[in-house]
Amino acid sequence: MASSKSAKKRIRTSERDRQQNQAVRSKVRTYIKNVLAAVDAKDEAKVKELAPAALAEIDKAASNRVLHPNNAARKKSRLQRHIAAMKP
Repeated sequence: MASSKSAKKRIRTSERDRQQNQAVRSKVRTYIKNVLAAVDAKDEAKVKELAPAALAEIDKAASNRVLHPNNAARKKSRLQRHIAAMKP
């Protein structure tokens, strides 16, 4: 267990940051899940509404370093491939 004052503070801040990052990652996964559900339902109007928001959330997470930039790029690419495959 940490004994110095600064080490104890570091534990507190690390836990706070971990929980915040976890919330952001969960939000990104929810946005992606909603877009994929709309793609499966072949609801183009819903996809056009949800896709830009999902891509923006992924970009925000990457800019704050919650997601690695390559991880964010991969998520965006896969999401866009699903959307493109939906169209005839």
